[in-house]
Amino acid sequence: MLFPQVGTTAIDILRHADIALYQAKSQGRNTIAFFLPSMQAKVDDHLEAQRGLRQALDRGDLMLLFQPQLNRAAQVVGAEALLRWRQPGKGVVGPADFITVAEETGLIHSIGQWALAEACDRLKDWEGAALTASLCLSVNVSSWQFVRDDFVRQVERHLARSGARPARLVLEITESALFYDIEDAIQKMRALRALGLRLSMDDFGTGFSSLSYLKKLPLDELKIDSSFVHTIVPGTPDVFLTSIIAIGHAMDMTVVGEGVETDVQRDALVAMGCDGFQGYLWSVPLTADELVEWVATYENNFTRTLQK
Repeated sequence: MLFPQVGTTAIDILRHADIALYQAKSQGRNTIAFFLPSMQAKVDDHLEAQRGLRQALDRGDLMLLFQPQLNRAAQVVGAEALLRWRQPGKGVVGPADFITVAEETGLIHSIGQWALAEACDRLKDWEGAALTASLCLSVNVSSWQFVRDDFVRQVERHLARSGARPARLVLEITESALFYDIEDAIQKMRALRALGLRLSMDDFGTGFSSLSYLKKLPLDELKIDSSFVHTIVPGTPDVFLTSIIAIGHAMDMTVVGEGVETDVQRDALVAMGCDGFQGYLWSVPLTADELVEWVATYENNFTRTLQK
C-alpha cells in the first residue's frame, strides 16, 4: 500500500493493508499487492452479497426454475432444477453471481438443503397429475454439500418428508465433489442408489476425468458439458464427443447433452448416439407452473405430429 494516498487515519491504513494482504495471499506465495480503491469496492460487494443471501433465505427470495429434458424419441422425460435469486434491484440472477459467496460463507449448505427440499416437494406435486407423473427431476449437488457426513441422511429425510418417489429424483454431482475422498464418495453414492434414486455426473469432461475412477463410480448418467456441445461443427466428426458417449454406453449409463441450442447440435448428438438432450432449442428455464403449461403444449403438438 502507499501512504498517505490510501488513507489518513490509522484505522483506514490498517484496513487497507489487510485487504492488500488478502489479495496477495489469493495470488499465491512470494508476491506483493498494493491496495487499490477497486479492492475496497470488491470487498464491499462481497459483504453486501453475504447479507443479501442470508436475507434471501429468510425472505424466500430464492427460487427454482426448470428446464425440460427430452430423449432420442423427442419425448419429454424430465427437467433440471436451476437455482435463481430474486435479487432486489437486479431482478432474477443465476448462481454464477452468488454461488462463490455462498460457498465461502458456508451458506451453500442451507441453500443446498432448501433446493433439495423444494425439488422433492415439486416431484410430489407432479405425481398428482397424469401429464407430469412420469417426469424425473435433476438437482445439482454442491461439492461442499456432498462431502458432509450427513448428506445421505439429509436426502433420505427430504424424500421421507415429501413422500416423493426416489426413482424420479436424479442428483447431479460434479467431478470436484469426488476428489476429496474417492472411497467415501463411492460409499455415499452406493447408499444414495440404495434409496432408489439415480446419480448423474454433471459437466463431464471439464474436470480431471479418469477412467480408472469412473469405472468404480455407481453412476446412472453422464452429462456432456455445454461447452463441448457448442463446438460441434456441421459435417465434421467429433471424436471427443463420440468417445464420451461410447464410454458412457460401455458402462451402462445414459448420456445427456446439455446446452443444445440448434438443430445442427441436436442432429449431430443424435447421430453420435446421445440418449438425452436439454437446452434453449426447446425451452428457456421455466417456473413450475410454466413448465406444466409447456409440457401440455409440447405433448399436444408432439401427438399431432405423430398422427400426420
